[in-house]
Amino acid sequence: MERIIGGEGPPGSGGNGSLVKDGDTASFGEDVIQASMEVPVIVDFWAPWCGPCKQLGPAIEKVVAAAAGAVKLVKINVDENQQLAAQLRVQSIPAVFAFKNGQPVDGFVGALPESQIKAFVERLAGEIGPSPVEEATAQARAFFEAGDLASAAGLFGEVLKAEPGNPDAAAGLAKCYMESGDLERARQTLSVVPPEHRNQAEVRSVEAALTLAENSGDTGDVQELRGKLDIDPTDHQARFELSEALMAAGRREEAVSELLELIRRDRNWNDEAARKQLITLFEAFGPTDELTVSGRRQLSSLLFS
Repeated sequence: MERIIGGEGPPGSGGNGSLVKDGDTASFGEDVIQASMEVPVIVDFWAPWCGPCKQLGPAIEKVVAAAAGAVKLVKINVDENQQLAAQLRVQSIPAVFAFKNGQPVDGFVGALPESQIKAFVERLAGEIGPSPVEEATAQARAFFEAGDLASAAGLFGEVLKAEPGNPDAAAGLAKCYMESGDLERARQTLSVVPPEHRNQAEVRSVEAALTLAENSGDTGDVQELRGKLDIDPTDHQARFELSEALMAAGRREEAVSELLELIRRDRNWNDEAARKQLITLFEAFGPTDELTVSGRRQLSSLLFS
């Protein structure tokens, strides 16, 4: 049984999708050995009861589809083809082999992230361009940067319909909701990201920014807080609140400076609240932001001096 992933077109045509077959012992010679004389063939050994197989299967099909006919995929159920699995010395699943010119040339065991699957396929077939989902996500980000929140949100939403839980799309849509002031829907959107993707930089950045936004409603007046510090520079609570007020006003650099000053004066104050708040700010800014880079450098200097 064969099926076209990502669109219609004849097998191996390189049209809108790549050929994917459910193979077995009887068809292995034709589907894999002979077929690999013309184009690399990836063989995925799996079983219905295998949890990691359920994670790997859709991911590898997605990457094969993006290769647009440069590789083929044959999926083999080990429960129904135990002799073949034994011949190839499959000891655990998922197990993936790559065949070229009739010979196995590469492989891996276990469920890999999509980026590593893509690198595996590119070693066989050359560079793979962006998938339709990646293109749509990039376009949605461009809309967001241009201030077109409606178009950005619409595209991010379409990506999430195609790939529920897509971390980049969920983070992007959450940012759209935050920008429009709907923090509750932003939080709900982030909640669809699977646990294994919640540590991605973009997701963590939006999560931190959302936390800051949710806590910004109770900030004090900048001038009043500065007045308190003029009277008593050791009023650490006032300095911490001043940083929050400055951040709420969009004065990021000053907010960071006040927290750094608080750490310089008393790094252990309130269970290291200033350091923890700084880390939240840096995550919200993103790892490549100039203020994150310089702020982390200053923080390290204070902590390790």
